[in-house]
Amino acid sequence: MASEESGGVVRPWWANALLVFCAFMAFVYTPWDIFLKPVARDQEVWFGVVLEGWAAKATAPLHWLIYLAFTYGLWKMKPWMRFWGTAYVAQVAIAMVVWNLLDDRGSLVMAILSGALFGWLTVAYWRAGEVFESKA
Repeated sequence: MASEESGGVVRPWWANALLVFCAFMAFVYTPWDIFLKPVARDQEVWFGVVLEGWAAKATAPLHWLIYLAFTYGLWKMKPWMRFWGTAYVAQVAIAMVVWNLLDDRGSLVMAILSGALFGWLTVAYWRAGEVFESKA
């Protein structure tokens, strides 16, 4: 089932779910994280490596730009979202494996399970991503 926005843009349910998530991250969570969260509590994860404090504060605007771009790309169903959305989900798969192997809270079992889950989601996104290439 797909929804149609003004301008004839058809967005499937999963793209709507991602749009809501990206919009929340772009307009609620990340601004709060950058401007209101104390530096001492700040954390950002890049490719599974946890940055804390000022390193996290310094890299948070990059996450903000990513979420803003993805919100726009999903809202307009831009063709570049097929590649970049897939790349981001693949990065999450890698990050889940790396984080579970490096962090004391992780484990080898969770690295395998989360890597497999997000690896599957990467393939699923790419396959379903043909919707970004079609124009309604």
